[in-house]
Amino acid sequence: MNNSTILQVENLKTVFSSRGQEVQAVRGVSFEVNKGEIVGLVGESGSGKSVTMKAILGILPENAKTSADVLRFQDKDLLSLNEEEYRKMRGKEMTMIFQDPMTALNPLKKIGAHLEEVIMRHSSCSKAEAKTKAIEMLRRVGIPMPETRMKQYPHEFSGGMRQRVLIAMALACEPELLIADEPTTALDVTIQAQILDLLKELEEQYNTSIVLITHDMGVVANVCTKIAIMYGGLIMECGTTDEIFYEPKHPYTKALLRAIPSLDLKEGERLKSIEGLPPSLINPPKGCPFAERCEFAQPKCFEQMPEYQNFSQTHRAMCFLCEQEGEKTR
Repeated sequence: MNNSTILQVENLKTVFSSRGQEVQAVRGVSFEVNKGEIVGLVGESGSGKSVTMKAILGILPENAKTSADVLRFQDKDLLSLNEEEYRKMRGKEMTMIFQDPMTALNPLKKIGAHLEEVIMRHSSCSKAEAKTKAIEMLRRVGIPMPETRMKQYPHEFSGGMRQRVLIAMALACEPELLIADEPTTALDVTIQAQILDLLKELEEQYNTSIVLITHDMGVVANVCTKIAIMYGGLIMECGTTDEIFYEPKHPYTKALLRAIPSLDLKEGERLKSIEGLPPSLINPPKGCPFAERCEFAQPKCFEQMPEYQNFSQTHRAMCFLCEQEGEKTR
């Protein structure tokens, strides 16, 4: 873990126990987040993206069991923290913007009360000081007339404005790490672009590290410095944005890129979809999880898990096709 690394994750696993069965939602994920960078965690629904970050934040339900070889945030070993220590750190040092702005806010509480509560919980300021800071945070995220908006309820805000409120709440205590879980899913395209621009501005302004969870390759292309592609509870490939988009190595990454809508599509030409369904994580395959849907699959892909191949200090992929090109690592 170098001086610029604020989050280090090695071999993270999360298992849910339900009705006598175990769901292996995350099966050995490793990655790092450095100071002031935006990392995209990309994959289909059910690939383990949100569970990975919720496990790091310690906000999974009681039927979840998490283990890791290393799970460090700055100088803290997260595996050794008790619930009280975790609670003090959440919101103040690392925080999460949840997926749906429509349901994340209490409809019975005014916007000002939401912000003031967060600020007072994580600092020693008075109610008057919290109100002043709350107004300033709303102004920073681009909400006009913040003094008036403080007195309004969530239903008086549009979806985009509610998402800005959630971002203001997340940034109120100036956390080192911000996790944004599908922050643009429920918004129209114009508002999506505004929210992504806002996240980028805040990263540049505060040097906040951001993990952006999404299934949209177009979103990460615009804002992320580094991308990790998840599938079946594993990271299939990770690298810088340029490496993922211009030198993709894993067949799943290439399939995702082919599925991006393009202006070059001819009339009547269909978008390229990925045939088949993701694997069951109740009884996950012993080989590559993408083998069933991969056009290049070999017999050994179904029988054994490929090792990571390194293509640069920042770029690696888990695929047998890459063996001649990369340098093998466990």
